[in-house]
Amino acid sequence: MKAYRAAILRFADDRSALYEEDGLLVVGPDAQGRPVVRAVGPYRALAGNFPGVAVEHLPGRIIAPGFVDMHIHYPQTDVIGSPAPGLLPWLEHYTFPHESRFHDEAYAAGVARFFLDELARNGVTTALAFATSHPASVQALMSEARARRLRLITGKVLQDRHSPDGVRDQTEQSLLDTEALIQQWHGVDRLGYAITPRFAPSCSEAQLRGAAALAAKYPDVWIQSHVAENLDEVRWARELFPRSRSYLAIYDDFGLMRERAVYAHCIHFDDEDRALMRATGTAAAVSPTSNLFLGSGFFDYAGADRAGFRYGLASDVGGGTSFSPFRTMLAAYCVGREGQTKPGLSLTPGQLWWQHTAGAAQALGLEGVVGNLQPGCEADFIVLNPAATPLLARKTGQAGSLDELLFGLIVLGDDRLVEKTVIS
Repeated sequence: MKAYRAAILRFADDRSALYEEDGLLVVGPDAQGRPVVRAVGPYRALAGNFPGVAVEHLPGRIIAPGFVDMHIHYPQTDVIGSPAPGLLPWLEHYTFPHESRFHDEAYAAGVARFFLDELARNGVTTALAFATSHPASVQALMSEARARRLRLITGKVLQDRHSPDGVRDQTEQSLLDTEALIQQWHGVDRLGYAITPRFAPSCSEAQLRGAAALAAKYPDVWIQSHVAENLDEVRWARELFPRSRSYLAIYDDFGLMRERAVYAHCIHFDDEDRALMRATGTAAAVSPTSNLFLGSGFFDYAGADRAGFRYGLASDVGGGTSFSPFRTMLAAYCVGREGQTKPGLSLTPGQLWWQHTAGAAQALGLEGVVGNLQPGCEADFIVLNPAATPLLARKTGQAGSLDELLFGLIVLGDDRLVEKTVIS
C-alpha cells in the first residue's frame, strides 16, 4: 500500500465535486490484487488509520482522477491541424490518405507509442479510440497499451464502401477480422474491444448487419461510430438509407444501439433521436474542439439533459485540435454558451470536469471503475501543479472558491499543468 498527501478532487454520486485542501489518498490491492483506492478523505481524519504506510507528500499540488477521453482517433495524430472547408473534404484530402499507411504494423506501432505518450502527458488515463480498417493498427495499439497497463478500448474500423483504396475493406473479411480481434484482445488485462463502423455511409447493409450480429454474440464489447456531425453527412446518410427515420435511427434499425454503444457528435438531433438515445442506453461523445474547427455545429446540452441520455467529453483528435482535456473543457463551456435551445446555458466548472472524468466513465459503462477517486475505483490519477505557469499561479492563488479554482485551471491550463500521470 501507498498513500499520497495533497489537495484531492473527486466526485460524489450526485455529480458534485468534493475537494479536500489537505487530503490523503490511500492506494492498495483489492481482493484480486488490482491497485485501487482503499481510502480517501481529510488527512487528519485518515492518517492514523494506516500506520507504517509510506506517505508521499505533495505540497501545493492537486490529485485528481485521470481524464477519460470518449472518442479519439489514434491514426489521426499526424492529421491534427490540417485545413479543410468541412468534414467530408477533410476526410478525403487528409484522413484517408494518412490512414492507408497503417497496414504496416511497424509504422502503426510508432504512431501508437507517440499517441499514448501524448495521452499520458495530458493526463488521459482511459480512452475509447478508433484504429483504422487494418487489423495491424489494432494489434499495434493494443500491444503498446497492454505494456503500459492502460485501460484502453479500440477496434478495427469497418468501411466497405464509399472509401478509397487503401482504407476500404472487404465485407466478409472485415467481420472475420473483427471477431478474431475480439477473441484475442477483449478483456485482456485492462483492454476492451469496440466494434467500429466508421459511420453509416461507409458501411454496406451487409456489413452493418454483420457488426450487429457480432455485438449480439459478444454483449460486453463496446460499439463506437459517428452520427449527425455535419449537415452534408446527414443528408448523405438519409439518401443511402431512405427507410430509416433519421440518421441515428439507421444504427438502431441494424441493432447497433445499446448500453456500451457510443456515438460521437450527436449534433443534428431532434427530440425523437434524443429519446432513442435514452431508451437504448446509448451514449454521446461530445467533441467540441472538433465541431468548432470543422464548423459542424453545437452539441445541444439542454436537449440532452431534457431527454436524459448519457454523454461525456472527447478530444476527437485529429479533427479535434488538442489532446488536452483543459482545451476540450474550455471549448465545451463555449459551446454551452452558444447555439443552445436554452440560450446562455452556463456549464459550471464542476460539471465540465465531471463530463471528462466520472461522467465519461459512466457513459462508457465504467462507473465506479475509472474516472473517480472514490474507494474501489482503479487508482489512475494525475498530479496537477496549479502554479505551473506564472499566469496560472497568479490566477489560482487568488481563487476564493472551488469553482474559481477549477475554472482558472480549465481556462488557463494545458499539458504543463499535468505534473505527473499515475497508472495503477
